[in-house]
Amino acid sequence: MHISFWFTPANDLMGEDIYYIWLEGKRIIAGENPYTRVLASDMRDNDKYATYFPLAYLLSALVQKIGFSEFLDWLYLWRPLSFSFHMGIVALALRYFCARGLWLLGFTASAILLLGRWSVYVTRVHHLEFAAVFFLMLSLVLLTEKPRLSLLAFSISLGIKQIAIFLLPLYLVHLWVNGTKDRRIQTVGWSFLIILSVPVLTSLPFLFWNTEGFFKSILFSATRAGSLHVEGAPSLDVIFSQNMPWLVGLKAKLLMLLLMGLVYLSFWKERITILASSAVVMMVFLYFNSVLFLQYFLWPLSLTLLALVELVPPLPSQNLARVDCNDL
Repeated sequence: MHISFWFTPANDLMGEDIYYIWLEGKRIIAGENPYTRVLASDMRDNDKYATYFPLAYLLSALVQKIGFSEFLDWLYLWRPLSFSFHMGIVALALRYFCARGLWLLGFTASAILLLGRWSVYVTRVHHLEFAAVFFLMLSLVLLTEKPRLSLLAFSISLGIKQIAIFLLPLYLVHLWVNGTKDRRIQTVGWSFLIILSVPVLTSLPFLFWNTEGFFKSILFSATRAGSLHVEGAPSLDVIFSQNMPWLVGLKAKLLMLLLMGLVYLSFWKERITILASSAVVMMVFLYFNSVLFLQYFLWPLSLTLLALVELVPPLPSQNLARVDCNDL
């Protein structure tokens, strides 16, 4: 499936995000700040502004700086990377089910992530989703056993694409509830710094370069026109904004944020599981965010599949060895 889409001519992808990530890297090498173009906008209509944290842009600039300066060169690097992260998602899911003795269900869940329509779409347009979702899944799977590595993986996911930022309160609540009483503040504080490490460290040069441009570019995702993309399935705020023109931008996100807040409160008070909470938060984002992209469907899908069996206890270690689960 991947290889079939690798034959897509580079020119056919010049309207996709992967091209503009390459282009922002080219601008960085030329001495241009990719986050300043948004200053001339109305913060509503999109003109392919740099709306991600700069990790991907810096990688693009590095690839071009070492001599691979053409867009096709960038695709030659990104395609196998994207494939690897996709296989990583499938392996994480299969390993998670296998550890609970659910081979048949795990095979089905992995097949959905491997060959389902949303994965096919991400493969076709070469988006960043596989990389960002992989590190998010890895983070959630490792959160209890290896918290520091988990938090670093979460930070990398945010650095690639910040959609998972809505899960940050869940992480902080988890760390607070499960921390030692006399060290909770210290634990949460250091954990928060780890989570912020990749986005902040990669963003510092651009913050100093043009603070206003950087913050407006990152904020643009929350203020852009909701009529963009998949217009046949508008969110509630887009429908109501036709008669209430003021219901746009951040005000249009209030219902979405309210529902997410209820999930955070449920996670804290009712002690629902971290994967179930994360899956519902991502569902709220998918169903109530003003702008809908097809690649967004992969986020709640990948977490929901794991959440379905989260409460199934893992097999004892001797059973794991017998079914060769550790070979995955």
